[in-house]
Amino acid sequence: MMNHPCESCMYYTYDEEWECYVCDLNIDEDDAARLVAGRRQSCPYYHYYNEYDVVKKQM
Repeated sequence: MMNHPCESCMYYTYDEEWECYVCDLNIDEDDAARLVAGRRQSCPYYHYYNEYDVVKKQM
């Protein structure tokens, strides 16, 4: 089980074509297989999405 919930990751986005949420990070097949197989304790690509940081950059 991963330590970070995907729902709070900046790469977790809604795909209108598939009509569901997906990880929008472009990773290679080997890393994807390791993540699915559970060989890692947490996702090394997890990045917390903070919408306030986005707004600060726009100001």
